[in-house]
Amino acid sequence: MQSKHTIIYIDDESENLRSFKSVFRRVYNIFTTESPSEGIEYLKENEVDLIITDQRMPEMSGVEFLKRVNEFLPGKPPCRMIYSGYSKTKDIDDAKENNWMSFFVSKPCDPENLKAKIDNAIRDC
Repeated sequence: MQSKHTIIYIDDESENLRSFKSVFRRVYNIFTTESPSEGIEYLKENEVDLIITDQRMPEMSGVEFLKRVNEFLPGKPPCRMIYSGYSKTKDIDDAKENNWMSFFVSKPCDPENLKAKIDNAIRDC
């Protein structure tokens, strides 16, 4: 049997984290946090297959978070996805241009479609 892929999901809205974990906990190993700083500390100590982050958070944006991840994980960082309702920002464009982000998925996204996007992202990275 194939082992589960590991995902870290950072979002300042705890309900989004609870819902995600509830839907996908049997399919993936999942670590969630509302704090980008806690996410960075987790990534310094743990390997993951996919990083999912919201864009608009009070501590730092998802793009800033992914930029920092790229700084301390030289070489090939894990697959990185921004999952957000905010898609038309200069920051998102910068993240694409600088390869800080692998994929963008708009919220809301139904669980079946989101799972397909996650599986494709992990496969294609």
